[in-house]
Amino acid sequence: MVATHTSFYSRKPQVLLEFDKGEQELSSLYKSGRKETVLDLAKFVDKGVQVKLTGGRQGTLKGYDQLLNLVLDEAVEFLRDPDDPLKNTDQTRRLGLIVCRGTAVMLVSPTDGTDEIANPFIQPDGA
Repeated sequence: MVATHTSFYSRKPQVLLEFDKGEQELSSLYKSGRKETVLDLAKFVDKGVQVKLTGGRQGTLKGYDQLLNLVLDEAVEFLRDPDDPLKNTDQTRRLGLIVCRGTAVMLVSPTDGTDEIANPFIQPDGA
């Protein structure tokens, strides 16, 4: 496979890639050029994680990529109170297998070993 590119300034074709040995070298080129993810999510694959998006969702992490796009299985969405969008209700909705876009992911945390605590910074209404 030969890929050529014509330079804007010289108008001469330049050879960018030249492979004679087939797909094996091409696939190794892609593997070596792959970017690493910001987070190491490999330890959370096939384990329960909570993903904070615009709505709270959690499920079992099945896969991810370098852009932090996540694949969650058995996902559940926690519905919010229509009067107070910052407050979750007890209602849930089963979503099944979902893909979460990486740009919408705000938080990824394991569901095992975490407990919710009261916010110590909230001031009482009378203060």
